[in-house]
Amino acid sequence: MRKEREDSYGHVLKYTGIFGGVQGLNMFIGIVRNKIVASLLGPAGMGLASLFNSVVSFISQATNLGISFSAVRHVSELFDSGDEERIRHFVKVVRAWSLLTALIGMLLCIVAGPLLSSYSFSWGNHTLHFVLLSPAVAMMAITGGETAILKGARRLRSLALIQVCNVFIALLICIPIYYYYGQRGIVPVILLMALAMMLLTVHHSFRLYPLDLFGARGVLGEGMEMLRLGVAFVMAGVLNSGADMLIRSYLNVVGDLDTVGLYNAGFVLTTTYAGLVFSTLETEYFPRLSAIAADPSKTTDTVNRQIEVTLLIVAPMLTMLIIGLSVIVPLLFTSEFTPVVSMSQVVLLSMFLRAVYLPIGYITLAKGDSLQFFFLEGIYDVLIVLLVVWGFSSWGLFGTGVALALANVSDVVIMLLYAHARYRYRLSGTVVRYLFIHLFIGCLAYLLTFVSDPLVYWPLGVLVCGLSLAVSLYILHTKTSLWKALSERVSRRLNTHNHDKGL
Repeated sequence: MRKEREDSYGHVLKYTGIFGGVQGLNMFIGIVRNKIVASLLGPAGMGLASLFNSVVSFISQATNLGISFSAVRHVSELFDSGDEERIRHFVKVVRAWSLLTALIGMLLCIVAGPLLSSYSFSWGNHTLHFVLLSPAVAMMAITGGETAILKGARRLRSLALIQVCNVFIALLICIPIYYYYGQRGIVPVILLMALAMMLLTVHHSFRLYPLDLFGARGVLGEGMEMLRLGVAFVMAGVLNSGADMLIRSYLNVVGDLDTVGLYNAGFVLTTTYAGLVFSTLETEYFPRLSAIAADPSKTTDTVNRQIEVTLLIVAPMLTMLIIGLSVIVPLLFTSEFTPVVSMSQVVLLSMFLRAVYLPIGYITLAKGDSLQFFFLEGIYDVLIVLLVVWGFSSWGLFGTGVALALANVSDVVIMLLYAHARYRYRLSGTVVRYLFIHLFIGCLAYLLTFVSDPLVYWPLGVLVCGLSLAVSLYILHTKTSLWKALSERVSRRLNTHNHDKGL
């Protein structure tokens, strides 16, 4: 049987479904956790937790030297070569650098505690909190290195299992602590969740490549090439985390913790839940794009095909979220979070363009243009901070939604112009057609949100959602042999089952 082409619609759809499915399970469990946590902590507690998490993420990004990204490529190359001795030696290099960055990150969090406290909070002294959170930064660094080893060795099953187990453990950790201690339990929860993730990852990684300290002296000098590859990536991550921390700190100082908590809920709804399909890009799409990056024609075809499949899968989800958000928000959180509905709906409308931007954005990394990637990310980060300040000061929380939407639109325009000028990339007519159809349906869904009569709103909303889903299913059906393959597999299983029974 002919092997399925790696750039075929069926291949892209298959792996998008696999990795998106894992994220979907994680999201479902996360919904349960967020609902309970929101009830126990309220908007102010959620805002405090998001502030602490954003600071820890920022310091982690600033000190991990991009090992979690750059080590994947090196381990993968050695894994393909089959040289076990070189693989095990490079694993020592990764682990040595991970340990060093863990110590640096923990020390920086302790030293910068007073500055972080005064900058992030307009009330009280939270220096001790940041000192206590410093081990979380160290554990995240170690987790990143071990995750890179598993990715490079193609242990996708282990990675999926780690993610699933982690969300269950997080649920078991946060509920009793928040129930008994409320906001006082936020720091312990962050530490325990980081510890659980590290132990799970280390368990799987050490089973694959056991810890071996023999011959580890001097390995730090061998990781410079890996670090150079990750510098621009980590700098972009620092900018992203820094922009996120600036936005949350600004909302806390100008508004209050309730505002930060509401903003965080809207951000999670629009970016995390709507971004399930995007989870496959780094794991499966990026290596595939890197393999043909030297050929402009193949690059354009691969990117356009990825955009088509991503858009067709994510568009119905976005449409359903826009229509159902007024019901979903109280279910996911509490009735106190209803102010994020109008903010989230306008952001969701711009997420259709995010499905176009992300596959194009990976071209710069696939080509090795890390500085250009850093430059483009920097433009977006500066733009989003300025727009959020303007939007919130003009229209409050709804204005932050308008700001995020404008940032997404600007990002797509800039990326399209840059990719065309440098890489001769252009959107195919098919991508433009699919984008126009689904964006038009998305606009209809958004216009419906202004209808106040539920007897009119819900029947029309269901009709619009059904239209979006039908369009995507029809196109995917005509483009792939997925339905035929599934029916053949079911038929084979039924025949085997009947044969075993002697029928």
